[in-house]
Amino acid sequence: MSLLYAGEHVRLNRPCADHPPRVVVRPGAAPASPREKPHGREQARGVRTTWNYTLASIVFFYVVFNAVLVLNNLANLADSRSPLDALLVVLTVVAAAAQVRGCWFLRTGRGEGIPHKWWLFALLAPAAAVWVIGLFHPEVGFLAALPLWMSVCAIAPLVPRRHLWNVLIAGLIIAIAHPVISTALLGNPVSAGAISNAWVTIVYGLLLPIMIFSGLWWWDIVVTLDRHRSSAAELAVAEERLRFASDLHDIQGHHLQVIALKSELAERMLAIDPEAAREHIHETRLIAKQALEETRSLVAGYREVELDNELENAREVLSAAGAQCELVVGSMPPDAETRRALGLAVREATTNILRHSEATHVSIRLDTDNVESTLAMSNNVLRTSASLGDAPSSGLAGLQVRVAALGGELATDVDASGDCFELRVRIPARTSVKA
Repeated sequence: MSLLYAGEHVRLNRPCADHPPRVVVRPGAAPASPREKPHGREQARGVRTTWNYTLASIVFFYVVFNAVLVLNNLANLADSRSPLDALLVVLTVVAAAAQVRGCWFLRTGRGEGIPHKWWLFALLAPAAAVWVIGLFHPEVGFLAALPLWMSVCAIAPLVPRRHLWNVLIAGLIIAIAHPVISTALLGNPVSAGAISNAWVTIVYGLLLPIMIFSGLWWWDIVVTLDRHRSSAAELAVAEERLRFASDLHDIQGHHLQVIALKSELAERMLAIDPEAAREHIHETRLIAKQALEETRSLVAGYREVELDNELENAREVLSAAGAQCELVVGSMPPDAETRRALGLAVREATTNILRHSEATHVSIRLDTDNVESTLAMSNNVLRTSASLGDAPSSGLAGLQVRVAALGGELATDVDASGDCFELRVRIPARTSVKA
């Protein structure tokens, strides 16, 4: 029966009597701050993509609505040729540039304050100037309140959480106060054109903070899930270390205690009964030899390659790295040598995918019939243009020798576009099966 595994999560293999847990560990940097992991492979590419999408959405809102303001000011400038309108255009563009650049601080600076006081000045000063000039410009009207409100919405996520609502409420009051103060100063209502644009201020005032904070809320969820994924992998490593330490203690602890007791007994009897002392020393040597053999056996069993575990570990580590991994297993080879060789092939191919690609999709297929066992692993998005098949790694070279010793063949191939790499291993069925 064919088993299909496809996923992007990490599952911990629980220990059992027949199949002890096996963990594949990828080297990585030390953990970063709780808010997010470092850049690079430590953080899955899907998480970085989520941030890029979140950032693009926020920047899109700022660009679109600032474009509306600039176009409105340009229209006023074309009609009036006034230096005041030209100044409004310049100030609006400067405020827009500061707001767009400030969006990049949202990734790591939330709740930690403005990175530098000059950024606070850059975000507020030009927008406040537009707000003040708009008080005396009936053609601009309510739209003059938008740049300052947009800057406040960019600053609010950066301030400590206890001040978040205070900043938003203060910005909203200032925005609402603008048309009231403008009407009082001009002595008559603003122009009909400006009034017709009032709905833009209202709709944008509602949408902007909702859009920003909902996007950042979703980003926090994704980062938290990724942090839990990394914690699960670290927990699996810790569990495996504890299991190995426990097994090692069970073997060596008992033998060392017996060796200590017999050595002490031989030392005491050396002067009284040398023959008995020599017997105890001989037994001590045998116990030490037995402890050494059992320790070697433990390490050999720990390093033993099991094909089913290697396939599952490959799926888990590739999914944790951000790739969609498809694992299709038809049937397992009946003999141990073939399973061991294919397990090493899976391990080596997985290592090469992590080192030499930014794969988003990996396919692993294994099938066995009466003629041969076939393993095919393919991935997309090679990191370098060099063909791995033209310059095989030492791991692949050693693997090729092992496969050839079983009468099989190992082949690698890169498609014409250079974006897909495939490793294929074929090992013929063996007449004498030794499971």
